[in-house]
Amino acid sequence: MQASILVCGVDEAGRGPLAGPVVVAAVILDPEQPLAGLDDSKKLSADRREALAPLIRDRSLAWCIAEVSPADIDRLNILQATLLGMRQSVERLELKPGLALVDGNRIPELPCEARAIVGGDGLEPAISAASILAKVARDGIMQRLHRRYPCYGFDRNKGYPTPGHLRELALHGPCAAHRRSFAPVRRALQAGLL
Repeated sequence: MQASILVCGVDEAGRGPLAGPVVVAAVILDPEQPLAGLDDSKKLSADRREALAPLIRDRSLAWCIAEVSPADIDRLNILQATLLGMRQSVERLELKPGLALVDGNRIPELPCEARAIVGGDGLEPAISAASILAKVARDGIMQRLHRRYPCYGFDRNKGYPTPGHLRELALHGPCAAHRRSFAPVRRALQAGLL
């Protein structure tokens, strides 16, 4: 009988924000230790995600989180930066998966077979787990960035272009955590140079 192949789920958090890294997680769940309550991280409360994240880390066969910095996002573009983070998270897993299930419609170059699943974070438990780890890790990063740059409200907006964030960006200009290739940040930079 053929041994079952290891399957990892891959998902990212933070493609749309104007600031902070894009964070990607890869998770190989343990079929012997199923986790209840996994879902798309966006459908779960922050408290529920915070409660699930350590269980995912403890009970998974392997997991890895990769960050791609704002500077690398600016250099590569957000799609290529996301694909890079996906590749890094899979390649750095302690166990080598035979199949990667990737949320979305794009697949990075990976060292194993891969399938893209649109809406996979709500359909595949391994992708849901990756979605939760990526979101919790990124939220923690944005909390730390808020302590360094409190005027932008990163603790609340997580770097997304909310009206308050855009107002502060126009008032103070971008900080080191902002993605300069994103249009609102570019506009704020140009306004500061006038």
